[in-house]
Amino acid sequence: MDALTHKCPNCNGPLTFNPDDQKFHCPYCGSIFTVDELSAFEAKQKSTLEQPEIPPEVNTDTPVTGGVTTEKNATTDTVDSKVAATDNATEATVEKMELYLCPNCGAEIVTDATTAATYCYYCHNPVVLQGRLSGKFLPDKVLPFAIGKEKATADFLNWAQKKFFVPKDFFDENQVEKLTGVYFPYWQVDAKGSGSLMGNATSIRVWIVGDIEYTETKQYAISRKGKLTFKELVKNALTKNTPQKMVASVQPFPLEKAVPFKNQYLAGFQAEKRDIEYADLKDEVAAELSDYGEKKLRETVGSFTTFTKTQQDLTLTETKSSYLLLPVWLVTYRSFNQDKKVFYYAMNGQTGRVSGVLPISYKKLGLVSAGIFLGLFLLFLLGGYFL
Repeated sequence: MDALTHKCPNCNGPLTFNPDDQKFHCPYCGSIFTVDELSAFEAKQKSTLEQPEIPPEVNTDTPVTGGVTTEKNATTDTVDSKVAATDNATEATVEKMELYLCPNCGAEIVTDATTAATYCYYCHNPVVLQGRLSGKFLPDKVLPFAIGKEKATADFLNWAQKKFFVPKDFFDENQVEKLTGVYFPYWQVDAKGSGSLMGNATSIRVWIVGDIEYTETKQYAISRKGKLTFKELVKNALTKNTPQKMVASVQPFPLEKAVPFKNQYLAGFQAEKRDIEYADLKDEVAAELSDYGEKKLRETVGSFTTFTKTQQDLTLTETKSSYLLLPVWLVTYRSFNQDKKVFYYAMNGQTGRVSGVLPISYKKLGLVSAGIFLGLFLLFLLGGYFL
């Protein structure tokens, strides 16, 4: 699989996507391109490179000896058997980590199995791993970043510094540099269906006449049917996101702003490819849609005193799933305690909504507690003195 860096048409420098103006910027010559301009340039460049070369003439009168061919095949067979044995021994490792060469400096880039875009750790140029997002793994849509690194950093510092008991190294200079824009893979589900809800309801009315209290209870058999439309149900498509649910905490995303996928949007960001297929989520999606359908039908029941469901059904007549990438600014922090727990801060790359699981500075907490205790102690002493 190829590693790709989107190059400036003018100076051949690496381009990055700027969320502020939704264009591609060259940090060297200052050129700016739209996604259509960059796509047109790269398509023209690709067609030029793919022009077939004229093969050299071959002298068919020159005999080819069979001895050389036989010896070469024997050597190849030996090498292949050794490679096969090596592949069997390292198969588990290859499944987890893969090696690429940076197209800019030639350095080796080691990534895990789901990384689709990253940076070269030597020349720091953005690199897109094309094979990770092609074929059946090609996303249908991408929601581009709308918040740039500068604003994301300022918002992170403003948010973190208000948390008094957070340790300072959580938002120091080294930590801020780790703030990274990441495209996470998700499934978007749109569906249509018909639902029904049946149950028993009661309406209770109480009134008092003189010293007598009257209670009137009416019972109803409720039946509701209707056609339901579900739009933009979003489901996580990355296994390592499941434990912390980092992306779910900053939803919703304005999916109406998603555009057809082009890997140019990944330039300057990291990206992950999916490792959870829609087929594995079908039962979960059906259950979630059923619950939501029941909720919408219940809203039409009315204001009865009680309602008890006896039967509920949802039949999906149309389901459409789309594979898309969603933008999140993310920074993680590993504590220095023995448990080495990982904390995180996440920001929606479109709306700016934030969420996080933050560490606690027990030193600050201890000093504050000691200060409160000392203040109360002195207050009691003074109170006792004047009494």
